[in-house]
Parts: sequence; C-alpha cells; structure tokens
Amino acid sequence: MSAGAASMDGKVCVVTGATAGIGKETALALARMGATVVIVARDAAKSARTVDEIEQAVPGAKVDVVLADFASLAAVRAAAEEIGKRYRAVHVLVNNAGTANKLRTLTVDGYEQIFAVNHLAPFLFTRELMPLLRAGAPSRIVNVASVAERNNPIDFDDLQSEKSYGGFRAYGKSKLANVMFTYELAARLAGTGVTANCLHPGAVATDMLKKIPWLLYALISPFLLTPAQGAATQVFLASSPQVEGVSGGYYVKSTAARSSPRSYDVSARTRLWEVSESLVDAALSSNSADNIQTT
Repeated sequence: MSAGAASMDGKVCVVTGATAGIGKETALALARMGATVVIVARDAAKSARTVDEIEQAVPGAKVDVVLADFASLAAVRAAAEEIGKRYRAVHVLVNNAGTANKLRTLTVDGYEQIFAVNHLAPFLFTRELMPLLRAGAPSRIVNVASVAERNNPIDFDDLQSEKSYGGFRAYGKSKLANVMFTYELAARLAGTGVTANCLHPGAVATDMLKKIPWLLYALISPFLLTPAQGAATQVFLASSPQVEGVSGGYYVKSTAARSSPRSYDVSARTRLWEVSESLVDAALSSNSADNIQTT
C-alpha cells in the first residue's frame, strides 16, 4: 500500500466487470490497500488472468472470483447468492460492469441489452447484496455512470427501445438510470450506514469506447485517460475517508458535481425504481417457472 493511501484491511470489496479497463484497475487499487477483492465477471479465462496479474503486482493479495453473465438476471441473482455463501458481509460494492451496442440486441430475459446490463443487472445485484451490505455497515455502493446521462431522457413508454433505437441514445438512457437509481437508493438507505454515490469516470481508453466510429476514436484517442486514471474517482468513492458517510452524490475527478437537471426528478426516479423492480421480478419469476416446467 502506497504512503497516504487508505487502508482497506478486513474489507470485502465486490467489483463487477473487473477483468478489463477501469474495473480491473479498481480491483488492483483496492487489493493494494489490503482489501479482499471479489471479481465478478463472465469470462473464466479472463478472470483467472486478472487474478494472476493482481497477485503478481500485489504479493499476498486476497482476490476471489464469482462468474456471472450480467445479460441474465438469473445469473445476477445466483452470483449474489454465491457471494452470500462465501462472505458474511460486504463493505464496498462497485457496480462497474457495462456494455454498449450499435444494434438493438435482446438478453435471454427478452430485455434490450444495454438497459438490462447497465441498469437492471446492477439494480438487482445491489438489491440481492443488501443484507450483506447492511451487515458490513458502514459500507459503500459506488455506481459507475457517465456524462452520457445528459443526452437522453428516460421514456417510460419505450424503456426497451422498441419504437426507436440508437446505440448512443440507449447507452445514455442507461447511464441516466444509473444516476437516478443512485439518488433513490441513497434516499431509501438514509440512516442505515450504507451509502450510495455515482460518478463519471471521464473519457477513458477502454475496449468499450472503441465501439464508436474508428475515425472519431482516432481523433480523440490522444486525449483519453488511461484506465488507471479513469478508475481514480471510483477508487476514491470506495475507499477515501473524505466521503465516509456521504451519500447521494455525483462525482467527477473525485469532486462532487451536478448531474443533469432531469436526474433530480424525484417522481421519475421513484417510478424508475418501481418499474425496475417489476421488470427484474418478472424475469426471475419467468425463469423459475421455466425451471419447474423442465424438471
């Protein structure tokens, strides 16, 4: 652990999407601080390589892996259950996993993939891990959003982008959902010792950003942050004593900032919460029914 860094000894930190980019750098940084880091990812081979790299960089690092494809809500719930079998408490949850698609794609649950992976999956994962987060209080939830949340409103009449789809619009909508979810979560967790904050990591040179048109990527690439630089704000929110007990914030460059005006719409964020609960419960119920019919 570097001089001046916060100590995370004895803390269990769950990081989703931690096999590449800013998720991987976040896991590495928390391991350096002494945390037990639980990597949640879908690829077993990439997860194993990530564990090896962290252990080489941090001798004696405590790193665990739980496999889950966040395009399946049943897999999300199973991952939370597995963590519950291994740990009595979780002290930090970093909801970092995300996706972007040019073409409209559906998950196994029949939901538009960007909205499902970027919003519904962390919504469910957080809900399922809440008993462990409460047991670990004071504990922290860190949701990775994006400045893209400013681009598009959430159309409750077309959450699945069936009427109109654009990859960038769908991504922006999912990131707005991340911010609104954070604010509603913080309000509901007031007084529990569990905090919730979100952030914009900056424009980072990651594989996800490479999905934009190649010419645009070539033009902006000299100005992009490295994954380590991009991870700085979520590491700050996960570990810094400066934000102990602080909840319901949006951060840029480790500094509190204002998100889009529409993200502060209390009625909309409450509606989003209720709709999200309905969607995840419907998918899980359908999955359970399918299992019963096939046994």
